[in-house]
Amino acid sequence: MILKGIEASRYFAKPDPTKAGVLIAGADPMRVALKRQEVIAALIGPEGEGEMRLTRIQAAELRKDAAALLDAVKAVGFFSGPRVAFAEDATDALAPTIAAALKDWKPGDATIVVTAGNLTAKSALRMLFEKHPNAFCAVLYDDPPTREEIETALKTAGLSAIDREAMADLTTLARALDPGDFRQTLEKIALYKHGDPTALTPADVAAMAPATLEAEVDDLLHAVADGRAPAIGLLMRRLEGQGVLPVTICIQALRHFRALHIAASDPSGVANGLQKARVFGPRRDQMQRQALALGMRTLERAVSDLLETDLTLRSTSRAPGMALMERALIRLAMARRQDTR
Repeated sequence: MILKGIEASRYFAKPDPTKAGVLIAGADPMRVALKRQEVIAALIGPEGEGEMRLTRIQAAELRKDAAALLDAVKAVGFFSGPRVAFAEDATDALAPTIAAALKDWKPGDATIVVTAGNLTAKSALRMLFEKHPNAFCAVLYDDPPTREEIETALKTAGLSAIDREAMADLTTLARALDPGDFRQTLEKIALYKHGDPTALTPADVAAMAPATLEAEVDDLLHAVADGRAPAIGLLMRRLEGQGVLPVTICIQALRHFRALHIAASDPSGVANGLQKARVFGPRRDQMQRQALALGMRTLERAVSDLLETDLTLRSTSRAPGMALMERALIRLAMARRQDTR
């Protein structure tokens, strides 16, 4: 049986112990690992592995000993409770072995959990689980998490009181980060809010979000977009002292001004455009003001100038890169001042 979308999310959170097993496959190993952990924890509980109710079998081990999976399915442990036989990194070559274990499965046996990489629609292993009347197949894609998946992750992390804007920021963050980083960020936020009854705010999300190179040049880019030309030289010297390359600053500047252009040109409004551009937290409020002040035409020229600067930096030109970049940013800041007079 095939699991998709919300149905798959609900199964991962509360798997059916009366079914023989589940195949979790996908191109992203982290996504597969997180869902596998969720399913196994839901089946055997937090003490299951410590009570030896989980048997892990690597694909290489299963290829050498085809009976290992069936033995794990039928084994009776010292501790009572549900059991899981977990076959990791399976391939189509193991489809006959896993099919034999599914065929001999009886109620009370260990649930069979199988993980695999990217499987085609005609994969023998995938078709085995899709057509089996007593097993499930869930293929994970690199789609952004749904709101329900995010809410489930928040609940798991112990976060219940969440401001509406903070929820919007978390949704944006979930789309920007890979699943493992997003889960770690939620755990970090939960620890940060431990014992604090107040609702989670956008400022809390921004404070706990992973630090990136973009954060290092934010002060410079905001100075440019706000038209504060005199501050640019000092900020450039600081970044140069940290070893930041001019082409790196240019790339970040392009991202910043493209996000502003997306926001300024969005027919549903600047706030909606910034959400599409994956901008969140206090930075979003500042960029919203910048997009409104600059306007779409000025931002189009800014993006064009930065693209030209980027091409020059990557060319065989002997012009000093940092000076070239600084001149381009000062020109953008001066254009902002002239356009807003």
